[in-house]
Amino acid sequence: MKLQQLRYLVAIVDNGLNITAAAEALFTSQPGVSKQIRLLEDELSLYLFVRKGKSLEALTEAGQKVVKRARIILSETENIKALSSELSGELKGELIIATTTTQARYVLPDMLDLFHRQYPGIGLRLHQGTSEQIAQQVLDREADFAIASGQSELFEDLVTLPIYSWERIILVPRDHPLASIETPTLADIVKHPIISYTYSFNEESSLGQVFSNAGVEPNVVFTAQDPDIIKTYVRKGMGIGIVSCMAYDKESDQDLVAINTDKLFPRLTTWVGFRRDRFLNDYMYDFLDKLVPGVSRPGIDQAIHGQAAGENIITFPGIKPVQKHPLFGGQFSGLCAGSSC
Repeated sequence: MKLQQLRYLVAIVDNGLNITAAAEALFTSQPGVSKQIRLLEDELSLYLFVRKGKSLEALTEAGQKVVKRARIILSETENIKALSSELSGELKGELIIATTTTQARYVLPDMLDLFHRQYPGIGLRLHQGTSEQIAQQVLDREADFAIASGQSELFEDLVTLPIYSWERIILVPRDHPLASIETPTLADIVKHPIISYTYSFNEESSLGQVFSNAGVEPNVVFTAQDPDIIKTYVRKGMGIGIVSCMAYDKESDQDLVAINTDKLFPRLTTWVGFRRDRFLNDYMYDFLDKLVPGVSRPGIDQAIHGQAAGENIITFPGIKPVQKHPLFGGQFSGLCAGSSC
């Protein structure tokens, strides 16, 4: 058995069981990939795939188990390479961060710029998606860190550390009826069509639960992952926007009114999560130190070794969600500069 064969196997799975796409991703030939998979199956005396003609239909039960272990082996080889680079003093590598569009656009730029200046040899990659998608990317070893908001207990296989807390706001054009109401009620809100984040009103969402518990039905007419897209359609008059307070900018959003909802909707926490078995380079510890207020290397190690599976965000003395992260400076303006972030 060769590591190359395991890489081919995982690549096929990650490319939708398309051998041609896997070969292109690996910069090799399709026949070569097929040959190595056949050799691996022969050596293991197992069928790893359900086949239909020349196409792969699915993983067999044995194939699923082999792929799971192959991912662990390949991850450990990367950990060994990372350890080797660290011990040799060679600061080269890549940091892959899976995060939401809001975090990527409004929260992380200054911090990542600072990190890049300190570690110019470390490439940075951002993967964007919903909280569930980006947590899954870390679990699947496609990203090093997830930075997301919401219920961290849904991702019990990750070590999670709190970064800061925030609240939602309502955005409306200045001539909108809600613009003159300082503290709208749910009854006021449901009179208008709503534009918000994808999955904001699913069963797990605290936002959806507020409306459900009150027995009122929100009229959600449009959803998107990108808050800038939400604001675009608010400006078009399609509905009122419910977004994170970080997405409101006093200068660029002067045509919109931001309405505080701290008495309506619960506060959320943004957290960073990573696999417990992920080897952390020195620059990864430093990344977490820049990101999480009050954290330290011993504190991170305590989280890795002490956080129980299924436990909510771990807290330590001096490590807690804060109103506004020091590195973010005055970036969170308006409502977020006070108690809501």
